[in-house]
Amino acid sequence: MTGIFLIGLMGAGKTTVGRTLAQRLGLRFIDSDQEIEREQGCTIAELFARLGEAGFRDIEARAIDALTQREGVILATGGGAVLRPENRKALHERGTVVYLRASPDDLAHRLRHDRTRPLLQQGDARAKLHELFRVRDPLYRETAHFVIDTGRPSAVLLANRVQMQLELAGVLPAAGGQG
Repeated sequence: MTGIFLIGLMGAGKTTVGRTLAQRLGLRFIDSDQEIEREQGCTIAELFARLGEAGFRDIEARAIDALTQREGVILATGGGAVLRPENRKALHERGTVVYLRASPDDLAHRLRHDRTRPLLQQGDARAKLHELFRVRDPLYRETAHFVIDTGRPSAVLLANRVQMQLELAGVLPAAGGQG
């Protein structure tokens, strides 16, 4: 089985849903940002501060290239992974891509207390999320095989939606072996 790759804006639930799905399906879960932090020995925020966004995106592109070549994993990507064409191509061609689509207003609500997101630390976070959504939504849609609107359900309900969509598409075997 090739990988299942989760994309979407920060706070859309990629890591939480990915962990839940991986545990349920007996697959390995990987978060690309956590892998980058482990390899670089510092946080994403520190990388942004030290290298700027372009320098971080170079490191991220190398990570996405390597991680999308692994078999049978569930990969949660950073929100900006789709900004580079080579990342969109690797994700789309090497696995099944699920876009967890969340509205900027829902994301602003979810992230209102989060101080770890470098792109939200200056100015109006809600306005920034609206701008990120405007720029990235078309890129997420271009990359994804499936789009799942997240709304505000729990991670378990969202994982159920993703699993059901992948089962209906034949990407995963139907749960319970019924059919």
